[in-house]
Amino acid sequence: MSKEWVEDDAPPPTKVRRARSVGKQMWAIFFRSSGFVEAVALEDRKTVTADWYTTVCLPKVITAIGSQREKTGIRGILFHHDNASSHTAIRTRELLENSGLKTLPHPLYSPDLAPCDFWLFPRLKDQLRGRRFSTNEELRGALFQAIGDIPKEELKKCFDN
Repeated sequence: MSKEWVEDDAPPPTKVRRARSVGKQMWAIFFRSSGFVEAVALEDRKTVTADWYTTVCLPKVITAIGSQREKTGIRGILFHHDNASSHTAIRTRELLENSGLKTLPHPLYSPDLAPCDFWLFPRLKDQLRGRRFSTNEELRGALFQAIGDIPKEELKKCFDN
């Protein structure tokens, strides 16, 4: 709350309120050292919960990983996410275990180990800054394109680091 001293007979000061941004969209993005896996949009102004993560997000990711396995024959995927409560919930751990995906442990208070946070998101923000998208699908396509434009060597180097 902001306060301002005014004289007794003066009108109250005008308070400027910023409108909430109507154009922001939160996405969960999954990628691996050889390229893009999946991007899942979070409903407008919602919070990532274990329910959303296990019923909406992860099933799409698991399906995408399965189809990539069929096409490329990849094996031995280690699933890495941070220690957010939706990621460490019992139902999340059970879903990943039942899907056959192994998780890479993430040390507490170590955001510098999450490649999305320190490497991918800043890069995508730079590439997409200033562009306007009329639908989530249009934005999703731009995300696919932006990640697809990253040279494979840089993706691999990110994971190696």
